[in-house]
Amino acid sequence: MNLLKKYKPIVSIVIIFAILYSMISLVNHFNFRTYALDLGAYTNALYDYTHIQWNDSTVFKEVGENLLADHFDLYLIIFSPLSYIFGTYTLLIVQIISLLLGGIGIYKYFILSGKSSFIATSASLYFFSFFGVIAALSIDYHSNVVAAAMIPWFFYLVKKELIWKSSILLILILVSKENVSLWLIFVCLGLAIEFRKNYKLRNYLILSSILCAVYFLTITKMVMPFFSNTGSYPHFHYSVLGSTFSEAFIHLISHPIELLKVLFINHTNHPNGEFVKVELHILLLVSGLPFILKKPQYLFMLAPIYFQKLFHDNPSMWGVGGQYSIEFAPILAVGIFMVISEIKRKKLLIYTSIVVVLFTLAATFRTMDNTQIYTNKETIRFYKSKHYKRDFDVNEIKKQLSKIPQEAIVSVQSPFLPHLSLRETIYQFPMIKDAEYVILMESEKSYPITKEELSTIATELKTSKNWKTIYHQDLLILKKIE
Repeated sequence: MNLLKKYKPIVSIVIIFAILYSMISLVNHFNFRTYALDLGAYTNALYDYTHIQWNDSTVFKEVGENLLADHFDLYLIIFSPLSYIFGTYTLLIVQIISLLLGGIGIYKYFILSGKSSFIATSASLYFFSFFGVIAALSIDYHSNVVAAAMIPWFFYLVKKELIWKSSILLILILVSKENVSLWLIFVCLGLAIEFRKNYKLRNYLILSSILCAVYFLTITKMVMPFFSNTGSYPHFHYSVLGSTFSEAFIHLISHPIELLKVLFINHTNHPNGEFVKVELHILLLVSGLPFILKKPQYLFMLAPIYFQKLFHDNPSMWGVGGQYSIEFAPILAVGIFMVISEIKRKKLLIYTSIVVVLFTLAATFRTMDNTQIYTNKETIRFYKSKHYKRDFDVNEIKKQLSKIPQEAIVSVQSPFLPHLSLRETIYQFPMIKDAEYVILMESEKSYPITKEELSTIATELKTSKNWKTIYHQDLLILKKIE
C-alpha cells in the first residue's frame, strides 16, 4: 500500500501521457498522416527482417541499396518480430512505450540520487511534455527517439555502478543509428565530469567515450560505405564545415568564432531559413536551458546536438519540429532539475519547479500553434477536431486497401504506403516499375512530385490501355492489365 502511494504520482502521469501520445501518433497513422518516409520504408524493413533478408530501400530508391547504407539502424531488426502482433502500428507503439519508459527512468534516477518525489515527478513531467518529444511523436517513427529515451536509464545504471548492465545498455543505444554514437561520446564525457570524484565511474565513462568514438568512425567510414552503392557515407550535409568529417573537425578548431555565429544565422541564405534558429534558442531558453549553466557538463552533452542541427544545410533541421530536438529532452530534464534540487528553500524549490514545467508546456504549445518553419499542424494539434478527421471516408479507404492482395507488387502514394508496407515489394509513387497495382489520391500530399505532376501521371494511367481502374472515388486504384 505504501509502495502504491509512493509511486502514484508518476503512475498517473505515465497513464495520462500514454493516452496523449496515442492520441497524437496512433491517430495520425489511422488517419493516413504517416508517410512512406519514414514509417513506410521502416515498416517494409520489418517485413524483410522477419523473413531473414536485407531490405533494399526500393520503397524510395530507384536502384536497390541495403537500408543500412542509409542509416545503420539495428533496432528495426530487433523490433521486427513485433510486426506479427501490431502490424503497421508496430514502430509507433514501440516509440510510445520507449518514451514512457524514458520518463520513468528520469523519475528513478532522481529518487536514486536522493531527491524528493516532487523533484523526480517534476523532472519526468518536464520530459514527457517537452516540445521535442511531442514533435517527434507527430511525425512517424525514428530510432533516435527510442535511443534518447534510454539515456535516463543509462544515467541510472551508471550511478548504481552497475558496469556490465550499463555497458549492455550503452551498446543498445549505440546500435540505434550511426549519429547517436557521436552524441554518446559527449554524453559519456559529461557523465565522467558529473561523477569525477568516483575514480571507478570516471575511468569507465572515459573509456566508454573512446569506444563510442571508435564505433562512430568504424560505422561511418567502413561499414556504411561497404553497404552503399557509392562507397561513401550519405549524410554529411554540412558544407559550412567542409566535405568530410576530418575537414569539419579541423574547421571547428580553426574557426571557432566564425562557427559560433553560424549557430544563430541563416548560413545557407535559404528563403525559409530566417529566424528558424532564433526560434529554437528562444524556446530552449523558455524551457529552462539557463539552469544548466550552473552544471555545464550537461550543456557539454548537448554540444553535438547543437552542431548536428544548426550547421546542417537543410533549414528543416534547424527548427523545433520533427524528431530533430528529441536529444535535448533527457539531458535538459536531468540537468535542469538537478540544479533546481539544490535550492535550499523548499517553497522556492517548489515554485521554481512549477514555473519551469509551465514554461515548458507553453513552449510546447507554441510549437503546436505556430512555428517559423512549416510543420503540419494537423498531425500535432491533438486538441483540435481536425486532428481526428479527414476530408475523405477513412474507413472506406481502409476497406479498399485491404482488398489489395498481400503478395501483390504495388506503387502507392506516400500517405497510404505505410498501411500496405508489410509486403515483399512496394514502391513510393511515382515509381511504378513492375507494380501490379497503383494507388493514389490527387487531393493528398504528392511528395516527391508536385500536385501538377501527380495529376498528369494519374490522367495518363487512367487513359492507358495497360491499366484498369478498379476503384475511383476519393482514392484511385488501378490494376495492371495482363
